[in-house]
Amino acid sequence: MRRTTPPIPVPPALTESVTGFFGPAWAEALPALAARQCDRWGLRPAGEPMHGAVALVLPVERADGAAAVLKLQPVDSETEGEPAALRSWDGDGAVRLLEHDPGTGAMLLEALDGTRRLESAPLDEALEVIGGLLARLGAHPAPDGMRDLGSTALGLAERARRTAASGRVGPTARVCLGRWSALARELAAEPGDRLLHWDLHYENVLAPLPGSGRGPWLAIDPKPLAGDPGFELLPALRNRWAEAEATGDPLREVRRRFDLLTEAAGLDRERARAWTLVRVLEDSLWQLEGGRARIPAVQAAVAGALEG
Repeated sequence: MRRTTPPIPVPPALTESVTGFFGPAWAEALPALAARQCDRWGLRPAGEPMHGAVALVLPVERADGAAAVLKLQPVDSETEGEPAALRSWDGDGAVRLLEHDPGTGAMLLEALDGTRRLESAPLDEALEVIGGLLARLGAHPAPDGMRDLGSTALGLAERARRTAASGRVGPTARVCLGRWSALARELAAEPGDRLLHWDLHYENVLAPLPGSGRGPWLAIDPKPLAGDPGFELLPALRNRWAEAEATGDPLREVRRRFDLLTEAAGLDRERARAWTLVRVLEDSLWQLEGGRARIPAVQAAVAGALEG
C-alpha cells in the first residue's frame, strides 16, 4: 500500500494522557498509524483532531465524500469489546460502526454533531434521555465473549478486601468497603446478561447530523460488558454534581435523579440501588488504591442517598 497521507498531528494533551496510561510507544506511533489507516480505508482528514483520555478522534471524508470519524485507541480489557457492542446495537441508540480493523483496533464511525452534547441539555431532559438510552441499549443481549459483570463484581470484592486490610484507609472507609463488597459478592450470583455501555454519562451522548434521520440522541464511547442494567446509573447520578449541590440538598437530588432514571429505563429499583452501590465501590477503589484514606465525597453522598 502506497502511503499518501502525511502523519496526523496529535494533540499534545492526548500524547501526555495516553503516555501516562500506556507508556510512550503507542503515543509516538499514533501519527503514522492514523495516516496509514486513512490510506487503508481511503479517507481524507476533514477537520481538527479531537481526543478523550486515550482515543484520537479524527473527522474524515470517505472516498464517496460521506462524512465519518476515525477513532484510534489502545486496546485493553475495557475497550476491546467496543466494536462487538456497536455491531450488536447496529445504531439502535448508539453511533454506528462502519469499519473495524482488528489488527490495530481502529474504528470508522458514523459522523455525529460534536457541537451538540447532552451535557448542555436541561438536567431533567438529560436524565430522561439517559434512561431511555439505557432501556434501548440494555434490550440487546450481550454477544459471546464480552467481559461479564459477575467476574467484575467478584474482582471488586477481592480488591476491597485487600484495600481494607492494607492499613492505608480510615475506619469509616473500611466499614463501607466491607458492606459494599458483601453486596458485590451476593449480586455476582445473578449478574445479568444484557449488553451494557458502562460509561453512559452526559458527555457521551451526541446528537446526529442534521437531516440524517437518526437520534435524536446517540451514545458513543462504550466500555461494554455483559450484566444487569442497574449497574449503569452511577455516571448520571454523580456527573453534573454542581447542579446537585446547587439544590441545597444533594442527597435528595440524588434520590430524585435515581427515581427519574429507573422509571425511564424501566429498571427494578431495588436491584438498581444495590448495583449502584457496587458501582460506588468500583469508583471508590480507584481512588483508595491511589492513596486516599477516605471514600471520595461525591461517591459517599451517592451511597448515603441510596442507603439512607
